[in-house]
Formats: sequence, C-alpha cells, structure tokens
Amino acid sequence: MATAGVVWPRGRLVVRYSAGLHRGTRRFSERGDKGWLRSLFVHKVDARKDAHSNLLSKKETSNLYKIQFHNVKPECLEAYNSLQVEVQTRLHLDQDYPCEVVGSWNTWYGDQDQAVHLWRYRGGYPALTECLNKLRNNKEYLEFRKERAKMLISRRNQLLLEFSFWNEPLPRPGPNIYELRTYKLKPGTMIEWGNHWARAIKYRQENNEAVGGFFSQIGDLYVVHHLWAYKSLQSREETRNSAWLKEGWDSSVYYTVPLIRSMESRIMIPTKSSPLQ
Repeated sequence: MATAGVVWPRGRLVVRYSAGLHRGTRRFSERGDKGWLRSLFVHKVDARKDAHSNLLSKKETSNLYKIQFHNVKPECLEAYNSLQVEVQTRLHLDQDYPCEVVGSWNTWYGDQDQAVHLWRYRGGYPALTECLNKLRNNKEYLEFRKERAKMLISRRNQLLLEFSFWNEPLPRPGPNIYELRTYKLKPGTMIEWGNHWARAIKYRQENNEAVGGFFSQIGDLYVVHHLWAYKSLQSREETRNSAWLKEGWDSSVYYTVPLIRSMESRIMIPTKSSPLQ
C-alpha cells in the first residue's frame, strides 16, 4: 500500500501516493462489481463473537511479541550497539529465559539514531512474566540497564500479537533492508483491517518480502506493524509497484485506507547479531 513515509521528500511522496491511490480507485471502479461479488464468498471474522485479540491471532501458538524503540544519543550509537548485542546474545542463548530475539535493527530512514528490537515470548504472558522476574534478580542485567540508560534519550515499547494470516517471522540470510510500516487505525476497525488484509497478503508474497504482521495489545492501541524485507530500495520500489498489476490489490487499498488515522515507514538495517539479516 502506498503511504507517506520518510524515504523521499514530502512533495514527491504526495505525488506518488495520489497517483497510486488514483490508479487503485480507477481499477476498483472498473472491476467493483466483480470484487464485491467475490467478497461475498470470502470467510470473514465476526467482531461480535469475541475480542479481536482472540479472533485475529494464531490459535495454534501462544506467542507474545515485544517491540522496543530506543532513541540513542548520536555520539553513543556505536557503543550502544556493541553493548546491546552482547546482552541480547546472552539472553537469546540462555535456555533459562523463555525469550528470543526475532530481529534487531538501526533505523536508516525515519527517526535517526534509533534502535528497534523485536522479541518473541513463546508461552505468552506467563513466559513474559517469568522472564521479567528472573531479570529483576540478574545483577549483570541490572548493571547493563544502568549503563544503557546513560546512552538513551528516550525509549518505548509495545506488546504485540501476530496476525493469523501472516507467516511467523523466522531467521533469514542477508543482506536485506527491512521496512517497518506502522499504521494507527481508527478505534473499532481492527477486525475490518484483518478481514481485508487476510486477502491482501497474497498479493505481497511473490518475492518473499512478507516477514511478519502484528497488532498491539499493550501500549498504543489499534496499532498495526507490517515488517517487510527487500534486497535494496530499488527492489522495494519494483516489488511494491508490481502489486498494482495484480487484480484485487487495488480494492484492498481502496477499502483499508479509510481505516487509517496515520501511518509511518521506517527503513532499517539489521545489526550484526540479528537473526533477520
């Protein structure tokens, strides 16, 4: 989906967004009747039956994710990366801690001097609680937090669940660049978003670019994160443009854009120890 992000100048972005949405609207109008008829036969989630966390997340797993955003003092970024990698690796490999690093990045385009970390807790909230309780008694980890605090300007995090129709994010070889697209939705629209993207995701898997899709549970609510991998910025552009050539992608854009309050794009470079390279 086209969106105003941070990679190109604002004026150029507006033109690209308008052109993309115009193409989507025109194609949708041309095939609207067929798309509407086809949608009648697609299974949809009924929002009245359960909380959207139960309706949209994977039933076969109990994974909980945590995403961290650390804004680092510019002069400390190199030291921060070295320290973070050391501690992350220890926790990732220690079987006593029910957590694992999914990916770790520095933002290339977006908020500068920012680190983004994605953790997985297999076992859900009990695993998260167990891990936090153990870390409170880990003297080395507490010292790390004190040292890290000297390097940070601010930090925030969210707890996430993964959408049932996205693949679980697994380690992949590089080199790749990653795009984290963050959508803040209008309250009450998460089920509708999930229903549309359950169909739309099939148009965005041709080049193995789809890494993971998540929605927030604690922290900022009605927030969706889509994580994509590309070989380069040029590959990103070509892959995204090719989606518009597929029948059905235009109607997905047409229906989901009105659900969005704001959106953001980060282009990220994986750290040396990130499982997602």
